[in-house]
Amino acid sequence: MTAGTAAHTRSLLHWLWDWTKSIIVALVVWFFLRTFLVEAFRIPSGSMEKTLLIGDFLFVNKALYGAEVPIIHARLPAVREPKRDDILVFDSVEEEGLKVVKRLIGMPGDTLSMEDGELFRNGQRVQEPYAVHTDPTRSEDPIQRAKMREWQLPHLVSRDPSSYQPDLQEWGPLVVPVGSYFMMGDNRDSSYDGRYWGFLPRKNVRGKPLVVYFSYDPSSWRALPFLTAVRWSRLFTSPE
Repeated sequence: MTAGTAAHTRSLLHWLWDWTKSIIVALVVWFFLRTFLVEAFRIPSGSMEKTLLIGDFLFVNKALYGAEVPIIHARLPAVREPKRDDILVFDSVEEEGLKVVKRLIGMPGDTLSMEDGELFRNGQRVQEPYAVHTDPTRSEDPIQRAKMREWQLPHLVSRDPSSYQPDLQEWGPLVVPVGSYFMMGDNRDSSYDGRYWGFLPRKNVRGKPLVVYFSYDPSSWRALPFLTAVRWSRLFTSPE
C-alpha cells in the first residue's frame, strides 16, 4: 500500500467515523426527546370533533404529567397533575399498545351523571362549549348497555341498583375512584369513551396535545391537489 493510498484510507475512515458519531448523537437526542419531552400523534377517528379532526397530526407534551422512564417504568416528576377539561393522550385500558385522546371530565371524588345528554358534575350542570351533539337521541344496543351497567354498578350512588339501566345519554350518578379519571370525547354521540370502558388509571396518562403541526382532510386527499387538502388554518394551533 502506497503512502497516498494509506492517507486516503485514513481520511475515508475518519469521514465515516465523523458521520457515525453524528448519527449516534442524533439518535440519542431523538430518543431523549421522544421518551421524555415530545412525541408525535395522529388523530385516527372523529371522537374529538370539532376540537381535533381526523387528519390532525399533533406534538404531545409528555413532560407535563411526568414522562415514563423505559425499562424501569418509573415516572419523572410531573410539572402539574391533570385537571378538569384537559385533553389527554393516554394508553387504552382495553387494547395494549393503543394510544387514545379524550377530554378529562371527572377527577377523583367527583360525582358524574348524564340526563338527556346533559352532563352533571357534583350536582351542577356542566357548561361544555367544546361538546358536539350530532345524534342526541342515539341509544345503545342491549349488549352494550349490559356492559355499561356491569362496570358502573360498583360506583353507582343515589340510585336503586336493581332497576338501573344506563344508556349513552342517561347514566349515573357515579363517583370517580381515587387514582382514576373519567374521560369523554367531545363528539358525544360518536365517541367510544369512559361511558363504555370505565375509569382511566392515572398511570395510563401519557401527555397533553401541544400543537397541531400538520393537518389535512383525508376525504378530499385523493380528489383535490395536495395544497388544497391541507387545512392551513389549523397548522400550529393549540387544541383546547
